[in-house]
Amino acid sequence: MQGFANREAVATTISSRKATFFSRSRSTLWTKGETSNNFINVHDVFLDCDRDSIIYLGKPDGPTCHTGAETCYYTPVFDLLKEEEAEGNKLALTSLYALESTITQRKAELAEEENGKPSWTKRLLLNDKLLCSKIRLGILKSFP
Repeated sequence: MQGFANREAVATTISSRKATFFSRSRSTLWTKGETSNNFINVHDVFLDCDRDSIIYLGKPDGPTCHTGAETCYYTPVFDLLKEEEAEGNKLALTSLYALESTITQRKAELAEEENGKPSWTKRLLLNDKLLCSKIRLGILKSFP
């Protein structure tokens, strides 16, 4: 997501570690998640080279977009410019975030005892040779 932040919003973000912005229409600070409980837990803040733009890096507790999507950035501009239906690509980025989240979760669960057969993701994480063979197979299928 993107928002406007003044000095006070940045200072609040740094002290609370929650993404905080300044609403120009209401002239007040607001913290992402104060209504939805989908906070963005900020772990770093960066300035650009001109020091006129700032980015918060953090992990969201849930979807960051008011639509319920994981990100607000899911509309491909080139598809819109070509006047093509963008629905097919709409979730590409959010799907990658969801996949990353699943893999991270499975990796954290590796030490837990398994009742029954381990998930495919866990099997790949536990067996480097199997993982490499699947990557090679995917590459060969992609580039015949």
